[in-house]
Amino acid sequence: MAFEVTDATIDEIHTAYQSDDLTAQELVETYLNRIEKYDQHGPELNAIITINPQAVEQAIELDEKFDAEGRVGPLHGIPFVVKDQVETAGITTTFGSEAFANYQPSADATLIKHLREAGAIILAKTNLPDWATSWFGYSSVIGRTKNPYDPERDPGGSSSGTGAAVAANLGAIGIGEDTGGSIRLPASFNNLFGIRVTPGLLSRTGMSPLVASQDTPGPMARTAKDLASVLDVTVGYDAEDEYTAVTEFADEAGSYVDHLDADAFDGTRIGVLRDAFGDENDPESGPVTTLVDEAIDTMADLGAEIVEPVSIPNLDEHLDSTSLYLLQSKRDLNEFFQARPDAPVDSVAELYESNQYSEILDLFIGIAEEAPTDPESDPDYWKSVAAQLSFQRDVLNVYAANDLDVLLCPDVQVLPPKATDIESGALDTLTFPTNTVIASQSGLCAISIPGGLTDNGLPVGVELLGKPYDESMLLSLAYAFDQHTDLREPPENAPPLEDL
Repeated sequence: MAFEVTDATIDEIHTAYQSDDLTAQELVETYLNRIEKYDQHGPELNAIITINPQAVEQAIELDEKFDAEGRVGPLHGIPFVVKDQVETAGITTTFGSEAFANYQPSADATLIKHLREAGAIILAKTNLPDWATSWFGYSSVIGRTKNPYDPERDPGGSSSGTGAAVAANLGAIGIGEDTGGSIRLPASFNNLFGIRVTPGLLSRTGMSPLVASQDTPGPMARTAKDLASVLDVTVGYDAEDEYTAVTEFADEAGSYVDHLDADAFDGTRIGVLRDAFGDENDPESGPVTTLVDEAIDTMADLGAEIVEPVSIPNLDEHLDSTSLYLLQSKRDLNEFFQARPDAPVDSVAELYESNQYSEILDLFIGIAEEAPTDPESDPDYWKSVAAQLSFQRDVLNVYAANDLDVLLCPDVQVLPPKATDIESGALDTLTFPTNTVIASQSGLCAISIPGGLTDNGLPVGVELLGKPYDESMLLSLAYAFDQHTDLREPPENAPPLEDL
């Protein structure tokens, strides 16, 4: 096969289909070969939980449809890897939990329906920490996922398998989910683009919750344009998810690709949240700061007006007072279980008491031991809900007072952590220095863009934080950065398969 899938984009795949250089069947089989070579053997990335047993058959059907009608659907024949938090009919969905190792949903999540209608192929389901309760890639169902750039390090969570799989070219595009940063953090650690949309723009129907008011699925990809292409067919109202009523505010939904602008930085005012950077003299945070500063210089060269430093007043206090995991998550998960009569458990307590969770997951343990079953009877819950509104006002005032379009900081203040540090207990979820929680707990949208690789070959991500419903601005800036830089590099641990 002449077509090289390494870092292939949607446009490149479609061009190859139209020129008869590639079929969907060939593409799916190539990705399956890469999964066998790099996920199951070789570096043993362990990103994939389940391969869709019908993937090749569905690809053949799409090839036949293409032969009869020409390209149909904007995602025709594009193989997706999907975080196993999103229900898929006919494919086991584990949520990262050994308790759900044999659970097969009867219906697709709304997001999956949109992808299939657009012609996408659900190739495989990817690993995540049980119920998305960690920044690290450990699950009770298949264990640890490795970072393809350095298998001794973590790929980030909770969309860990999606990040590792897309980076290693085990699929064309990935679907993750972001409550506190679970798309952007693994995007950062895997040299990818990943976007957190304003909650409600994408339906959560058929997706396990963590904090329902903050949860949102979203795409992870190797180019910014591919992110926009996925959002164009997935953003929209869903009567089964009342949060999606906010799509009434999304004027450019469905036309994100059309609004991409390679000159988007020209005149854009970017506020640098210098307080959210790590110590430049620390070996784990210094290289991050160096690459993010280089990205800022590039943006300035492209016409951006850099405003720095800017500060969010009382940032640490806001982050502490607005965290809802230990207040809301148990209720939201219990409601999810109880809405599924065929679920193997009906409560967080049952999972905990039966020891059906990874012992690495300090946040899950905290939720099981500390979170109230009925948060609405707890005054602390209402204080935190009100505090999120106050936090958003303070952040929006930073935009207004400085006439800013976006804010900027590292996604994470440190490099991808070593597995040994996670397993020893030296790191935990609630104190890990990720900046992604800023957007999540203040109701903003945000995007992670590749900032390049350190001298040791480790990825660093740059986060742009946008005002609510300003996804088009973020996508355009990411696209412009992508067009004018060459920072995305595939990992050496998953090279092209020369024998295919």
